[in-house]
Amino acid sequence: MPTPASIPSLFIGLMSGTSLDGVDAALVDFGASRPQLLATAYLPYPPHLVPLLLALHAARSGELDCAATVANQLAQLYATTVVTLLQQSGYPASAIAAIGNHGQTIRHCPEAGYTLQIGNNALLAELTGIDVIGDFRSRDIAAGGQGAPLVPAFHQAVFGSPASNRIILNIGGIANISYLPVAGQVFGFDTGPGNLLLDAWIREHQGQAYDRDGAWASSGQPIPALLTALLSEPYCEQAPPKSTGRDLFNLAWLQQRLSPEWAAVDIQATLLAFTSHSIAQAIRRFCPAGNEILVCGGGARNTALMQDLKMQLPDIPVGTTSQLGIDPDWVEAAAFAWLAYRFVNRQPGNLAAVTGACGPRVLGALYPR
Repeated sequence: MPTPASIPSLFIGLMSGTSLDGVDAALVDFGASRPQLLATAYLPYPPHLVPLLLALHAARSGELDCAATVANQLAQLYATTVVTLLQQSGYPASAIAAIGNHGQTIRHCPEAGYTLQIGNNALLAELTGIDVIGDFRSRDIAAGGQGAPLVPAFHQAVFGSPASNRIILNIGGIANISYLPVAGQVFGFDTGPGNLLLDAWIREHQGQAYDRDGAWASSGQPIPALLTALLSEPYCEQAPPKSTGRDLFNLAWLQQRLSPEWAAVDIQATLLAFTSHSIAQAIRRFCPAGNEILVCGGGARNTALMQDLKMQLPDIPVGTTSQLGIDPDWVEAAAFAWLAYRFVNRQPGNLAAVTGACGPRVLGALYPR
Protein backbone atom coordinates (compact mmCIF):
# COMPACT_ATOMS: atom_id res chain seq x y z
CA MET A 1 0.00 0.00 0.00
CA PRO A 2 1.66 3.28 -1.06
CA THR A 3 2.07 6.02 1.51
CA PRO A 4 0.84 9.54 0.60
CA ALA A 5 4.43 10.65 0.08
CA SER A 6 5.07 7.85 -2.43
CA ILE A 7 1.96 8.40 -4.55
CA PRO A 8 3.08 10.07 -7.82
CA SER A 9 1.82 13.64 -8.08
CA LEU A 10 3.58 15.33 -11.02
CA PHE A 11 1.85 14.94 -14.39
CA ILE A 12 2.16 16.62 -17.78
CA GLY A 13 -0.88 17.35 -19.91
CA LEU A 14 -0.60 17.85 -23.68
CA MET A 15 -3.34 19.46 -25.72
CA SER A 16 -3.53 20.07 -29.45
CA GLY A 17 -7.09 20.96 -30.38
CA THR A 18 -9.25 21.68 -33.39
CA SER A 19 -7.70 25.14 -33.81
CA LEU A 20 -4.60 23.40 -35.24
CA ASP A 21 -2.32 26.12 -33.90
CA GLY A 22 0.13 24.11 -31.85
CA VAL A 23 0.82 22.11 -28.69
CA ASP A 24 0.07 23.29 -25.17
CA ALA A 25 1.89 21.56 -22.31
CA ALA A 26 1.18 21.95 -18.61
CA LEU A 27 3.08 20.50 -15.66
CA VAL A 28 0.67 20.00 -12.76
CA ASP A 29 1.21 18.88 -9.17
CA PHE A 30 -1.69 16.90 -7.74
CA GLY A 31 -0.08 16.38 -4.34
CA ALA A 32 -1.96 19.19 -2.61
CA SER A 33 -5.69 19.61 -1.95
CA ARG A 34 -6.01 21.57 -5.18
CA PRO A 35 -3.94 21.01 -8.35
CA GLN A 36 -0.99 23.36 -8.71
CA LEU A 37 0.09 24.52 -12.19
CA LEU A 38 3.89 24.51 -11.98
CA ALA A 39 5.02 25.29 -15.52
CA THR A 40 3.78 25.62 -19.09
CA ALA A 41 5.17 25.49 -22.61
CA TYR A 42 3.83 26.03 -26.12
CA LEU A 43 5.19 25.07 -29.53
CA PRO A 44 3.42 26.10 -32.75
CA TYR A 45 2.70 23.63 -35.50
CA PRO A 46 5.13 23.93 -38.43
CA PRO A 47 3.31 25.39 -41.45
CA HIS A 48 3.46 22.18 -43.50
CA LEU A 49 1.60 20.19 -40.83
CA VAL A 50 -1.71 22.11 -40.86
CA PRO A 51 -2.80 21.27 -44.45
CA LEU A 52 -1.85 17.63 -43.86
CA LEU A 53 -4.07 17.50 -40.78
CA LEU A 54 -6.91 19.26 -42.54
CA ALA A 55 -6.74 16.76 -45.39
CA LEU A 56 -7.08 13.87 -42.95
CA HIS A 57 -10.57 15.01 -41.96
CA ALA A 58 -11.97 13.59 -45.20
CA ALA A 59 -11.59 10.12 -46.71
CA ARG A 60 -9.10 10.00 -49.57
CA SER A 61 -6.56 7.74 -51.22
CA GLY A 62 -3.41 7.21 -49.17
CA GLU A 63 -4.91 8.52 -45.95
CA LEU A 64 -3.65 5.65 -43.78
CA ASP A 65 -0.05 6.24 -44.79
CA CYS A 66 -0.47 9.98 -44.33
CA ALA A 67 -2.09 9.53 -40.91
CA ALA A 68 0.72 7.28 -39.70
CA THR A 69 3.41 9.62 -41.00
CA VAL A 70 1.78 12.69 -39.49
CA ALA A 71 1.29 10.84 -36.19
CA ASN A 72 5.05 10.31 -36.00
CA GLN A 73 5.67 13.98 -36.72
CA LEU A 74 3.23 14.92 -33.97
CA ALA A 75 4.98 12.60 -31.53
CA GLN A 76 8.28 14.34 -32.30
CA LEU A 77 6.68 17.74 -31.71
CA TYR A 78 4.98 16.57 -28.52
CA ALA A 79 8.29 15.22 -27.25
CA THR A 80 10.08 18.48 -28.02
CA THR A 81 7.37 20.36 -26.13
CA VAL A 82 7.78 18.07 -23.13
CA VAL A 83 11.57 18.50 -23.15
CA THR A 84 11.13 22.28 -23.35
CA LEU A 85 8.71 22.20 -20.44
CA LEU A 86 11.05 20.13 -18.29
CA GLN A 87 14.04 22.34 -19.09
CA GLN A 88 12.08 25.45 -18.17
CA SER A 89 10.72 23.94 -14.96
CA GLY A 90 13.94 22.26 -13.80
CA TYR A 91 12.29 18.87 -13.26
CA PRO A 92 13.86 15.68 -14.64
CA ALA A 93 11.80 13.23 -16.68
CA SER A 94 12.14 10.72 -13.83
CA ALA A 95 10.04 12.99 -11.60
CA ILE A 96 7.01 12.82 -13.90
CA ALA A 97 4.47 10.08 -13.24
CA ALA A 98 2.91 10.23 -16.70
CA ILE A 99 2.01 12.37 -19.68
CA GLY A 100 -1.67 12.75 -20.52
CA ASN A 101 -1.82 13.27 -24.28
CA HIS A 102 -5.08 14.23 -25.96
CA GLY A 103 -3.62 13.77 -29.45
CA GLN A 104 -4.86 15.48 -32.59
CA THR A 105 -8.44 14.65 -33.52
CA ILE A 106 -8.89 13.80 -37.19
CA ARG A 107 -12.27 12.06 -36.94
CA HIS A 108 -14.92 12.27 -34.25
CA CYS A 109 -17.96 10.12 -35.06
CA PRO A 110 -19.55 8.93 -31.81
CA GLU A 111 -22.78 8.21 -33.68
CA ALA A 112 -20.81 5.57 -35.59
CA GLY A 113 -19.10 4.33 -32.42
CA TYR A 114 -15.59 5.68 -32.95
CA THR A 115 -13.26 8.60 -32.54
CA LEU A 116 -9.66 8.98 -33.71
CA GLN A 117 -6.88 11.07 -32.23
CA ILE A 118 -3.42 10.57 -33.71
CA GLY A 119 0.01 11.23 -32.21
CA ASN A 120 1.83 7.87 -31.81
CA ASN A 121 1.87 7.61 -28.02
CA ALA A 122 4.29 4.66 -28.15
CA LEU A 123 6.86 6.84 -29.90
CA LEU A 124 6.20 9.67 -27.47
CA ALA A 125 6.92 7.35 -24.53
CA GLU A 126 10.11 6.19 -26.25
CA LEU A 127 11.32 9.73 -26.94
CA THR A 128 10.58 11.15 -23.49
CA GLY A 129 11.24 8.18 -21.22
CA ILE A 130 7.91 8.92 -19.50
CA ASP A 131 4.75 6.81 -19.33
CA VAL A 132 2.09 8.16 -21.70
CA ILE A 133 -1.67 7.90 -21.24
CA GLY A 134 -3.63 8.53 -24.44
CA ASP A 135 -6.83 7.69 -26.33
CA PHE A 136 -9.04 9.13 -23.60
CA ARG A 137 -12.23 9.39 -25.61
CA SER A 138 -12.62 5.80 -26.84
CA ARG A 139 -13.54 4.25 -23.48
CA ASP A 140 -16.41 6.66 -23.00
CA ILE A 141 -17.71 5.98 -26.52
CA ALA A 142 -17.48 2.24 -25.85
CA ALA A 143 -19.79 2.86 -22.88
CA GLY A 144 -22.33 4.56 -25.12
CA GLY A 145 -21.12 8.13 -24.62
CA GLN A 146 -20.08 10.94 -26.92
CA GLY A 147 -16.44 10.75 -25.84
CA ALA A 148 -16.55 14.53 -25.37
CA PRO A 149 -16.39 16.96 -23.81
CA LEU A 150 -14.15 15.40 -21.18
CA VAL A 151 -13.08 18.56 -19.37
CA PRO A 152 -16.25 19.14 -17.26
CA ALA A 153 -15.09 16.59 -14.66
CA PHE A 154 -11.84 18.55 -14.28
CA HIS A 155 -13.73 21.83 -14.20
CA GLN A 156 -15.90 20.47 -11.40
CA ALA A 157 -12.86 19.38 -9.39
CA VAL A 158 -10.96 22.65 -9.81
CA PHE A 159 -13.53 25.41 -10.40
CA GLY A 160 -16.63 24.20 -8.56
CA SER A 161 -18.05 26.67 -6.01
CA PRO A 162 -20.49 26.26 -3.11
CA ALA A 163 -21.77 29.79 -3.71
CA SER A 164 -22.02 30.26 -7.49
CA ASN A 165 -23.70 28.43 -10.38
CA ARG A 166 -20.60 28.70 -12.52
CA ILE A 167 -20.38 28.16 -16.24
CA ILE A 168 -16.90 27.36 -17.53
CA LEU A 169 -16.84 28.23 -21.21
CA ASN A 170 -13.97 26.85 -23.25
CA ILE A 171 -13.63 28.55 -26.64
CA GLY A 172 -11.15 26.55 -28.67
CA GLY A 173 -11.77 25.41 -32.21
CA ILE A 174 -15.06 24.13 -30.84
CA ALA A 175 -16.82 25.87 -27.94
CA ASN A 176 -18.00 23.83 -24.99
CA ILE A 177 -19.51 24.62 -21.62
CA SER A 178 -19.41 23.00 -18.21
CA TYR A 179 -22.28 23.91 -15.92
CA LEU A 180 -21.26 23.66 -12.26
CA PRO A 181 -24.36 24.32 -10.15
CA VAL A 182 -24.23 24.82 -6.40
CA ALA A 183 -26.82 22.05 -6.11
CA GLY A 184 -27.76 19.52 -8.74
CA GLN A 185 -25.99 17.67 -11.49
CA VAL A 186 -22.94 18.92 -13.34
CA PHE A 187 -23.31 18.71 -17.10
CA GLY A 188 -21.67 20.05 -20.23
CA PHE A 189 -21.64 19.85 -24.00
CA ASP A 190 -20.23 21.34 -27.19
CA THR A 191 -22.23 24.40 -28.23
CA GLY A 192 -20.82 24.54 -31.77
CA PRO A 193 -17.93 26.36 -33.44
CA GLY A 194 -15.60 28.46 -31.36
CA ASN A 195 -12.61 29.69 -33.36
CA LEU A 196 -12.71 26.96 -36.00
CA LEU A 197 -14.65 28.74 -38.76
CA LEU A 198 -13.16 32.13 -37.91
CA ASP A 199 -9.64 30.74 -38.29
CA ALA A 200 -10.46 28.85 -41.48
CA TRP A 201 -12.06 31.88 -43.16
CA ILE A 202 -9.27 34.33 -42.37
CA ARG A 203 -6.67 31.75 -43.40
CA GLU A 204 -8.35 31.41 -46.79
CA HIS A 205 -8.88 35.14 -47.43
CA GLN A 206 -6.11 36.90 -45.50
CA GLY A 207 -3.43 34.24 -45.16
CA GLN A 208 -3.48 34.68 -41.39
CA ALA A 209 -3.61 31.83 -38.86
CA TYR A 210 -6.24 33.63 -36.78
CA ASP A 211 -8.05 36.94 -36.43
CA ARG A 212 -6.04 38.71 -33.71
CA ASP A 213 -8.41 40.41 -31.25
CA GLY A 214 -11.20 39.87 -33.80
CA ALA A 215 -9.92 42.95 -35.64
CA TRP A 216 -10.91 41.81 -39.14
CA ALA A 217 -14.35 40.70 -37.96
CA SER A 218 -14.83 44.04 -36.22
CA SER A 219 -14.20 45.90 -39.50
CA GLY A 220 -17.18 44.17 -41.13
CA GLN A 221 -20.91 43.94 -40.49
CA PRO A 222 -22.79 40.73 -39.68
CA ILE A 223 -25.12 39.55 -42.45
CA PRO A 224 -28.53 38.85 -40.87
CA ALA A 225 -29.62 36.30 -43.48
CA LEU A 226 -26.37 34.34 -43.10
CA LEU A 227 -26.48 34.46 -39.32
CA THR A 228 -30.02 33.08 -39.39
CA ALA A 229 -28.92 30.30 -41.75
CA LEU A 230 -25.97 29.36 -39.56
CA LEU A 231 -28.05 29.31 -36.39
CA SER A 232 -30.62 27.08 -38.10
CA GLU A 233 -28.10 24.21 -38.12
CA PRO A 234 -29.97 21.36 -36.34
CA TYR A 235 -26.98 20.72 -34.05
CA CYS A 236 -27.53 24.10 -32.39
CA GLU A 237 -31.03 23.07 -31.30
CA GLN A 238 -30.12 19.52 -30.31
CA ALA A 239 -30.36 18.79 -26.60
CA PRO A 240 -27.28 17.48 -24.77
CA PRO A 241 -25.49 15.17 -24.39
CA LYS A 242 -23.87 16.14 -27.66
CA SER A 243 -20.44 16.78 -29.14
CA THR A 244 -19.21 18.01 -32.49
CA GLY A 245 -16.11 18.96 -34.43
CA ARG A 246 -14.61 19.60 -37.81
CA ASP A 247 -16.53 16.61 -39.21
CA LEU A 248 -19.63 18.87 -39.22
CA PHE A 249 -18.44 22.45 -39.00
CA ASN A 250 -15.96 23.12 -41.80
CA LEU A 251 -15.48 25.34 -44.84
CA ALA A 252 -17.57 23.05 -47.05
CA TRP A 253 -20.45 23.35 -44.58
CA LEU A 254 -20.06 27.12 -44.62
CA GLN A 255 -19.78 27.44 -48.41
CA GLN A 256 -23.17 25.78 -48.85
CA ARG A 257 -24.74 28.71 -47.00
CA LEU A 258 -22.95 31.60 -48.73
CA SER A 259 -24.07 34.00 -51.42
CA PRO A 260 -21.52 35.37 -53.93
CA GLU A 261 -22.47 39.00 -53.30
CA TRP A 262 -21.45 38.89 -49.65
CA ALA A 263 -18.08 40.44 -48.78
CA ALA A 264 -15.49 38.24 -47.11
CA VAL A 265 -15.06 40.66 -44.22
CA ASP A 266 -18.79 40.66 -43.51
CA ILE A 267 -18.80 36.87 -43.53
CA GLN A 268 -16.04 36.98 -40.92
CA ALA A 269 -18.13 39.35 -38.82
CA THR A 270 -21.06 36.94 -39.14
CA LEU A 271 -18.95 33.98 -38.10
CA LEU A 272 -17.94 35.82 -34.94
CA ALA A 273 -21.60 36.57 -34.27
CA PHE A 274 -22.46 32.92 -34.91
CA THR A 275 -19.99 31.80 -32.25
CA SER A 276 -21.27 34.25 -29.63
CA HIS A 277 -24.96 33.78 -30.48
CA SER A 278 -24.78 29.97 -30.45
CA ILE A 279 -23.01 30.03 -27.09
CA ALA A 280 -25.48 32.51 -25.63
CA GLN A 281 -28.49 30.57 -26.91
CA ALA A 282 -27.14 27.37 -25.38
CA ILE A 283 -26.56 29.03 -22.02
CA ARG A 284 -30.01 30.64 -21.94
CA ARG A 285 -31.70 27.38 -22.90
CA PHE A 286 -29.77 24.83 -20.86
CA CYS A 287 -28.16 26.83 -18.02
CA PRO A 288 -30.78 29.48 -17.16
CA ALA A 289 -29.72 29.59 -13.49
CA GLY A 290 -26.07 30.24 -14.33
CA ASN A 291 -24.85 33.41 -12.63
CA GLU A 292 -21.18 33.55 -13.63
CA ILE A 293 -19.29 32.73 -16.84
CA LEU A 294 -15.54 32.12 -16.84
CA VAL A 295 -13.91 31.73 -20.25
CA CYS A 296 -10.83 29.72 -21.15
CA GLY A 297 -9.20 28.72 -24.43
CA GLY A 298 -7.94 30.90 -27.27
CA GLY A 299 -11.29 32.66 -27.61
CA ALA A 300 -10.67 34.38 -24.29
CA ARG A 301 -7.99 36.42 -26.13
CA ASN A 302 -10.41 37.55 -28.86
CA THR A 303 -11.46 40.98 -27.63
CA ALA A 304 -14.30 41.39 -30.13
CA LEU A 305 -15.70 37.93 -29.37
CA MET A 306 -15.63 38.55 -25.63
CA GLN A 307 -17.38 41.90 -26.08
CA ASP A 308 -20.07 40.36 -28.28
CA LEU A 309 -20.59 37.54 -25.80
CA LYS A 310 -21.12 40.07 -23.01
CA MET A 311 -23.66 41.88 -25.18
CA GLN A 312 -25.55 38.65 -25.77
CA LEU A 313 -25.60 37.80 -22.05
CA PRO A 314 -25.90 41.20 -20.32
CA ASP A 315 -27.28 39.76 -17.09
CA ILE A 316 -24.41 37.34 -16.41
CA PRO A 317 -20.89 38.52 -15.51
CA VAL A 318 -18.31 37.24 -18.01
CA GLY A 319 -14.68 36.85 -16.97
CA THR A 320 -11.87 34.36 -17.48
CA THR A 321 -10.46 31.45 -15.49
CA SER A 322 -7.48 33.61 -14.52
CA GLN A 323 -9.81 34.90 -11.78
CA LEU A 324 -9.57 31.41 -10.25
CA GLY A 325 -5.83 31.06 -10.68
CA ILE A 326 -5.42 29.26 -14.02
CA ASP A 327 -4.59 31.22 -17.15
CA PRO A 328 -7.16 30.59 -19.92
CA ASP A 329 -4.47 29.28 -22.26
CA TRP A 330 -3.56 26.32 -20.04
CA VAL A 331 -6.85 24.98 -18.68
CA GLU A 332 -7.29 22.21 -21.26
CA ALA A 333 -3.69 21.00 -21.05
CA ALA A 334 -4.04 20.91 -17.25
CA ALA A 335 -7.25 18.91 -17.70
CA PHE A 336 -5.39 16.17 -19.57
CA ALA A 337 -2.74 16.05 -16.87
CA TRP A 338 -5.67 15.51 -14.47
CA LEU A 339 -7.11 12.75 -16.66
CA ALA A 340 -3.73 11.00 -16.65
CA TYR A 341 -3.65 11.37 -12.85
CA ARG A 342 -7.10 9.82 -12.64
CA PHE A 343 -6.03 6.93 -14.89
CA VAL A 344 -2.95 6.15 -12.81
CA ASN A 345 -5.12 6.08 -9.69
CA ARG A 346 -7.82 4.06 -11.50
CA GLN A 347 -10.47 6.72 -10.95
CA PRO A 348 -13.16 7.69 -13.48
CA GLY A 349 -12.44 10.63 -15.77
CA ASN A 350 -15.83 11.11 -17.38
CA LEU A 351 -19.19 12.38 -16.21
CA ALA A 352 -21.99 10.23 -17.58
CA ALA A 353 -24.41 13.16 -17.39
CA VAL A 354 -22.12 15.07 -19.74
CA THR A 355 -21.22 12.46 -22.33
CA GLY A 356 -24.24 10.18 -22.16
CA ALA A 357 -22.15 7.13 -21.22
CA CYS A 358 -23.89 4.42 -19.22
CA GLY A 359 -21.68 5.14 -16.22
CA PRO A 360 -18.34 6.45 -14.95
CA ARG A 361 -15.29 4.94 -16.61
CA VAL A 362 -11.51 5.06 -16.20
CA LEU A 363 -10.38 6.75 -19.42
CA GLY A 364 -7.25 6.21 -21.44
CA ALA A 365 -4.69 3.61 -22.46
CA LEU A 366 -1.18 3.23 -21.07
CA TYR A 367 1.99 3.33 -23.19
CA PRO A 368 4.80 2.50 -20.73
CA ARG A 369 8.15 4.24 -20.99
